[in-house]
Order: sequence, then C-alpha cells, then structure tokens
Amino acid sequence: MPADLPDLPYPRDLSFLLQRRYGLLATAAALTVPTASLFAADTPPPPPSSPPSPSESVRPRALAVPGGIVRLSLGPAAMRPMARQGDMPLLVLGDPIEWTAVVGIPLSAEPGMGRITVSAPGTPRDIPYPIQAKRYAEQRLKVAPGQVDLSPEDEARYNRERAHLATVMATFSEPPPPSHDLAMRAPVEGRRSGPFGLRRVFNGQSRNPHSGMDIAAPTGTPVRAPLAGRVIDTGDYFFNGQTVWLDHGSGLLTMVCHLSASDVKPGDSVSAGDVFAAVGATGRVTGPHLHWSVMLNRAMVDPALFLRDGS
Repeated sequence: MPADLPDLPYPRDLSFLLQRRYGLLATAAALTVPTASLFAADTPPPPPSSPPSPSESVRPRALAVPGGIVRLSLGPAAMRPMARQGDMPLLVLGDPIEWTAVVGIPLSAEPGMGRITVSAPGTPRDIPYPIQAKRYAEQRLKVAPGQVDLSPEDEARYNRERAHLATVMATFSEPPPPSHDLAMRAPVEGRRSGPFGLRRVFNGQSRNPHSGMDIAAPTGTPVRAPLAGRVIDTGDYFFNGQTVWLDHGSGLLTMVCHLSASDVKPGDSVSAGDVFAAVGATGRVTGPHLHWSVMLNRAMVDPALFLRDGS
C-alpha cells in the first residue's frame, strides 16, 4: 500500500481494489495536461526577447539635445569621408560599407536644425539634423568670495589659462579611434554628485552650465583612464586645480580635474583602465571629488552617453 494511503479496516479483496484504484488515479494525475496548454493553439507564447540593435548597444549613445550627440550615416565609400561642422573637423568611424559621423552638440546650442558638410568624391553635400530642447536642473553653491569675484591678479591668471586651454581643446589628431564602439568606463566609482548640464549658481551669481560629471570619492582614490589615449596636457589651474587631458583621436578628448596627484606628462600613452592620477580637492571645490569631462569636436558632451550602462 502506498505510504500516504492509511490502513483501512476493509476485507483484503476490497483493500486490493482500493490500492489498484489509487494507483490508477495517481498515474492519471501524472499524465494530465495542464488546462492552460489546451488553449496553446489559440494563445501563442510571447516572442523570445531579442538582443539590442546595434544602434542601442553602441557607444556613444545618440541624444540630439544641447550637450548630446548625433550619429549621422554618411553611406558607403572606398575612402573615409571628411566631415566638418563649420570649420571644425568631425569624428568619422566605420568602413567602406558604411561611414558614420559622430557629432557633439554644444551646451549653448539652440533647438532647431544643425548641419554638417561632407566632402567625398564628387560634390560636397550637407546633412541636416534636428536639435531638441532639454531643460537641465539648477544647483546653488557657496564658495570662497575670491573664487567668484576674482582679484586682478587671479583674473589675469585665469585669462592666461583660458588661452592655453583653448589650444588644448582644439586638438584633432589622426588616426581616429581604432574601435567603432567608444564605450568608456567611469574614471572612478562613486556617487554622481554633480550631473552634466547642471546650471550652477555660485554665491548667487549664475555661471556656465556644468560641463562634466562630478563623482564623489575620497582624496587619494585611484583615477583610471576611461579609454586608451595620449596625455596632451597637465597643469594646476585656478578653477580646475590639478588637471589631466587625454586625446583619444579625431577630436575626442577627456579631462579629469581637482586631482590630488598625477603621474603622467604630455606625450605619455595610457591604456583603458590604467591608473594615472588620484582624486583630490584642488581648485574651486566644496569637497573632494572627481570632475570628468568629455569633449567632441570642441563641444562638451554628456559623459553618461559613453558609459555602457548609460547611467
């Protein structure tokens, strides 16, 4: 008798019949088709999840807003086309099957239409693209008065530094990045304490929008290269403190600042993930953190668009 069938005071032949009936019922239960499956022909199962399309998985992610990026197809060509926006050369990736211009949109851009010019065999052509409006948040900060209303000496220093940095930001080197996918890793792990595009008000005075991503981290935290590149500038600047600029090719630059230390110099090469600096609190800051900027065709763009997780 099955273990879960209690002993009953029936004659032996009746007990035998009960055992047989129990066994048949158990077998039938095991073979019973669930009710839902009877209607499988009427209700098809949901389709399997499909992998993300190349346009969704490749980085940088396109976002046609001020401080964002557009990816414009240039079509097939035997040689890499030359693309420009005004007098600025643009990053062009791809192969003879299809080339793509990756264009940074300045934070100061107005909603409307942008335009690039492509030079290839034949007549140059223009490619327009829309720019959508985006409203960024606002942040009010208190800093030392001397870092908002500059003394004559500090203003002269700032103007010298600005002229120098203009030459750094105009860097356009060949060849372009070797990969079509420019996914970056954040230079440090930590809380995003200051998002890109934040409109900042220092001591009640409005200033330019935040042109990078702030990541809170203790002084001394290692800073890693977000992508392979070449060091093109280091220095200790009035607002940015200790700073390092990296060139990743064809007008794609990154900058980290407010550092406590760095162990690279212009001309050095770094691989993605290499430690080359440490978090600090130098320059105009309210505490230790890393400021990370990404520049494309001289436009500061949102670093989050280059992160694989998109955050």
